Amino acid sequence: MTDAEEILAHKGVKPTANRILVLRAMLSAQYPVSLPEMVQTLSTMDKSSIFRVLNIFQQHHVVHAIEDGSGVLKYEVCDGVDECTLSDMHTHFHCEVCHKTYCFKAIRIPAIDLPEGFTMSSVNYMVKGVCSRCAKRPR
Repeated sequence: MTDAEEILAHKGVKPTANRILVLRAMLSAQYPVSLPEMVQTLSTMDKSSIFRVLNIFQQHHVVHAIEDGSGVLKYEVCDGVDECTLSDMHTHFHCEVCHKTYCFKAIRIPAIDLPEGFTMSSVNYMVKGVCSRCAKRPR
């Protein structure tokens, strides 16, 4: 599913104009986006409206949040049809120069065997360093 309205309907989220705008912006992004980035991209919407939409999206497994160590949550559209699954939990790379976070969907997070009685709800696998674009720049 790639159409915003279709995704929202499938996840049981009423497709309002604001929700469609936010999801379309996220689908067109090439990397996980933060609330401040969304505010900049969607200049017609205020920060609190975007924040409410992102919270609804998280509750309905449309997006999941990742922590990249920058102190600002980044949001990414879930690949899973019904819920964000462990297959959505892939490796991310945070560039310490440009502060962009990249998805490496082909690099899966290693399986983790938790002790009996423990249940995993999410995994955050973050690699930090310098991205290929910044590495080419003269210092």
